Amino acid sequence: MKILQVNVVYKTGSTGKIVERLHRGLKNDGLQSIVCYGRGKKTEQENVYKVCSEFESNLCHAWSYICGIPDAGQLFSTQKLKRIISREKPDIVHLHCLNGYFVSMYRFLNWLKEKNIKVVLTLHAEFMYTGGCAYALDCQKWRNGENCNSCDKYMQNTGSRLFNRSGRIFSRMKEAFDGFQNNMKIISVSPWLYSRAKSSPILNRFEHSIVLNGIDTAVFRPYNTDEMKESLGFKDKKIIFHPTANFSDKEGHIKGGRYLIELANSLKDENVVFLVAGIHKEGIKVPENIILLGKLENQVELARYYSMADITVITSLKETFSMVVPESLCCGTPVVGFKAGAPEQITIKEYSEFVESGDVEGLSHAVLNWLNREKDDCLPKLASEKYSSETMYKGYKKVYCDFLEEHEEGV
Repeated sequence: MKILQVNVVYKTGSTGKIVERLHRGLKNDGLQSIVCYGRGKKTEQENVYKVCSEFESNLCHAWSYICGIPDAGQLFSTQKLKRIISREKPDIVHLHCLNGYFVSMYRFLNWLKEKNIKVVLTLHAEFMYTGGCAYALDCQKWRNGENCNSCDKYMQNTGSRLFNRSGRIFSRMKEAFDGFQNNMKIISVSPWLYSRAKSSPILNRFEHSIVLNGIDTAVFRPYNTDEMKESLGFKDKKIIFHPTANFSDKEGHIKGGRYLIELANSLKDENVVFLVAGIHKEGIKVPENIILLGKLENQVELARYYSMADITVITSLKETFSMVVPESLCCGTPVVGFKAGAPEQITIKEYSEFVESGDVEGLSHAVLNWLNREKDDCLPKLASEKYSSETMYKGYKKVYCDFLEEHEEGV
């Protein structure tokens, strides 16, 4: 069995790490594995190819600002990707994130369809079934696509200030998926994503299943952090950890940073400190009980902060999975947050609590409730069994084997 994965990044970001773990799992099983990716540093690793130059990517990104249609250029990188696939002749091409200005998404999907290549598509975000929105939030226009012509988020999704081509983007995506017949399987990383993808007119004709994302449980595990806590001056404090890709106080920001600021203000008389790990703009004003750590590049350091915390708080408006949930639980730390779609479904319910989105008062009550509980030593074992990379790999391997078996039987 030979699998070729395609993703925007490799070994970095949540999807890049997932691709690398699947690549490693296949090789450890003695199977053939190839990875093609578009953005970031070039690697010299065997059977891993960077297909797009940063110059071409930036050029196509700029063009999308003008024409209003993202991921429609990238001629050279798309041709390179096609050549690699034609040369390697994989049994299955496994697609992850095709956004990021590294491949002409529509041309590439049509080419895979024309060549009768078996495709597994993992949905990590919403844009493949909405046509263009990574997070549709409360918008329901994607359910038929006809109303996408009146999209009021087109500048946010494409960067274009000249043309609103949201309806055209939806149509092109649907056309690209039409005609795949039995040559495509759709994988969602959460039940929430699964139910939405199945109801989309773009993807509803395909077979769908769920494989939860996996993490490195050798890294994300409980650590003894007594010395770390004392050295940071938090020995007698309760610690609330908030890891996020971007921390912003702007209203409507997808990660909900302003709600964390409200929460911190509501608990200013409590003996708690909020530790925020993530990129943030310089000069952002936060209450005295919030400490901004910046982005934590080292995964072990991140795991130590999870372990040191009494609880982890999520304030996202929407999440298609949320790696914060398994990372925190595997480190033995309960999760409290807003209902954001996927997190409340993928969690271990006995060790988490989610309140309605935007309900800071309810979140505050939940936080205080969990701060007064002792950590359960059973949690890390339960979490590592559910969220390990090995569990994820077994799920995907079964998808690959079943897919190939169906075609051998002529289904």
